[in-house]
Amino acid sequence: MAYIDFLSVLHKKTKRDYLARVNDAEFPKAKAAELAKKWDFDYWDGDRRINYGGYRYIEGYWEKVARAMAEHYGLKAGDKILDIGCGKGFLLFDFTKVVPGIEVTGIDISEYAIRNCKEEIRDRLYVGSATDLPFPDHSFDFIFSLNTFHNLHCYDLEKALREMQRVGKEHKYLCVESYRNEEEKTNLLYWQVTCEAFNTPEEWEWWFKLTGYTGDHGFIFFE
Repeated sequence: MAYIDFLSVLHKKTKRDYLARVNDAEFPKAKAAELAKKWDFDYWDGDRRINYGGYRYIEGYWEKVARAMAEHYGLKAGDKILDIGCGKGFLLFDFTKVVPGIEVTGIDISEYAIRNCKEEIRDRLYVGSATDLPFPDHSFDFIFSLNTFHNLHCYDLEKALREMQRVGKEHKYLCVESYRNEEEKTNLLYWQVTCEAFNTPEEWEWWFKLTGYTGDHGFIFFE
């Protein structure tokens, strides 16, 4: 198990006004969170003050992440990979460009996201839960999940980590939100709209040991 940062190159591009997120007159934090947790139009393509504000495919945006993962884990044509919390499948689609012949599968709790996914891989994306993956043991050469597991309550987080371990082979990667100090904790609380598992890096590592998760991991910090 190793700490690997694949996402800060994208995460740090966004400028965030934490106080504005909390105090917005039309979509105050509680209202935004209530709408976001339906995982429907408002979460993906609604007002930016709720969440993404229009989650659309941008040529090359996810490709750098796909390429970094493919090179690090030595992925090749014929390998089977799974994205838990795949959303609209943009990263998986870019994997097919970076590694021609790779076999991609995605699963997400959002019916809206799957209905509006990247059309080229629509037949390989499924609606489902991270806590009950519909795949046999050791089905995938590489499994990853980005910014998904922190949205689970503790009782589901344990199930999901065990499921990720079960269906994967050697290579697994998980990235979640975390905090290292009170400033980052406050920023995370102000910015997030779907997070349920608020853990320091040490607490996340406790979860990994508890559930037997042996893959690599990374953290998103709101500095």
